[in-house]
Amino acid sequence: MSAPPRSASLRQAQWQPHVLALNPPPAYAPWLTAGGSLTARLKAHSHNFRVQCLHQRIERCLSDEAVAIGMHRPGRVWEREVLLRCDNTPAVFGHTVVPMSANASDWPLFSTLGERSLGTTLFGDPLVKRGVLEFARLREGHPLAQRARAALGAAAPRDQILYARRCLYQRRQGTLLVTEVFLPSVLELIKTNTNKQ
Repeated sequence: MSAPPRSASLRQAQWQPHVLALNPPPAYAPWLTAGGSLTARLKAHSHNFRVQCLHQRIERCLSDEAVAIGMHRPGRVWEREVLLRCDNTPAVFGHTVVPMSANASDWPLFSTLGERSLGTTLFGDPLVKRGVLEFARLREGHPLAQRARAALGAAAPRDQILYARRCLYQRRQGTLLVTEVFLPSVLELIKTNTNKQ
């Protein structure tokens, strides 16, 4: 079997079960591997944390996430994309997909999140089961890298690999895949209050 065209390979990520497979710069490792809520961690590193909802609508899932959410091929999903801002600086680009087969009893608050944090909802619900983290380098041609740069506009890093992690969540019969793309500005955050959780 011949290798896929270079343009196609850039549009897919090789998700790995261990962060060391990415060989990321050391400063990224604590962000990529931290357990618990990323929202709580970002709040502890800023005076003013905000979720900027870019959109929430029906879209076609990406080819490298279809199998993860139980689909044989890319198809229609509920998609939510956000920027997580610390002191008004975008630190993380968030991308969430939910199969259309999920219903309101599976994810009762998803459709009305608005600018609220999805992470707070997930970690505050005892019915939610969290899967294992997977890690990837997103090259410039990957759709999520392109979307993150588009959301940042003129401030977007160019020709730079972005590091990401994703995790599958389950509640009742529904699944939900959250991908977090760490922007270079996350490395500039300094913990503001050691008492924050």
